[in-house]
Amino acid sequence: MQHLIDIASLNSASVLQLFSRTDSLRRQMPPQPLAGTAMVNLFYEASTRTRVALELAGRRLGMDVINVQSQSSSATKGESLIDTFHNLCAMGIRLFCLRHPQVGAPHQLAEVAPDGVHIINAGDGVHAHPTQALLDAYTLREALGEVSGKTIVIAGDLRHSRVARSNIALLNMLGAAEIRLASPEAMKIRPLPPGNLVEFDDLDSAMPGADAVMMLRIQKERISELEIPHGDAYYRQWGLNEKRLALAGADCKVLHPGPVNRGVEIASSVLDGPQSLVLQQVRFGVYVRMAVMLEMLSAQSPSNQEC
Repeated sequence: MQHLIDIASLNSASVLQLFSRTDSLRRQMPPQPLAGTAMVNLFYEASTRTRVALELAGRRLGMDVINVQSQSSSATKGESLIDTFHNLCAMGIRLFCLRHPQVGAPHQLAEVAPDGVHIINAGDGVHAHPTQALLDAYTLREALGEVSGKTIVIAGDLRHSRVARSNIALLNMLGAAEIRLASPEAMKIRPLPPGNLVEFDDLDSAMPGADAVMMLRIQKERISELEIPHGDAYYRQWGLNEKRLALAGADCKVLHPGPVNRGVEIASSVLDGPQSLVLQQVRFGVYVRMAVMLEMLSAQSPSNQEC
């Protein structure tokens, strides 16, 4: 695996290989197999879970991890992303984890990256967030036994969600029987991605028979103030509460990629309840990202090649 830009970078065999490696990492932590390798978290958008999980993953594998955030970088002085990349490559960085508001930014780096330098897309605009989709699918696999044949609901602000797009692609790849998309009209994905998709105009109708439901927050940073629905009204119609969850049954699992807005897209009683897998998602996310890093880097020797 040279880069992980989106789910199209993978196939079902490579995903299962990553999951097998994740299983092994959870059983036994290797003795810092990537010691002496340098990685950078290059974040042009705010993040807690993704950035910290990537940092933990890198450090547990023995890497030297540097965090660069746009507000404290030379981006504030007008330096372009490509120039920043070239300069960091010249310092011997081999792994870049990039979060950027511009769709396609990780692909731009991948196009100019030399052999031995790898890019992980940590989220680009509304396009993709592949490691989040991988950890979500892994969490579902652990809870349900497999993803194949399952019915999954994804609900909330689908239009502005890179997580939704990556999950739709990966769940289809892994053989989900049906992916139900429930959202207000203004938050529907357009154009609709390919796959076994069924759209719903209300959450109640989407819930019966679901094996799992993933709730998404309103992406306020990507929409104008005029388009943001009022929190209380949104919760009454679209919030996942205990009554709505009961429509799917006691075995339905609940996911959320975070950050969570309690009382807007999900009730605290559901988020903290026995059907919630949210903290498992966070925990497994470190191991999944370790697996991705090992897949990229473990078979190669450290490179001093400059961009």
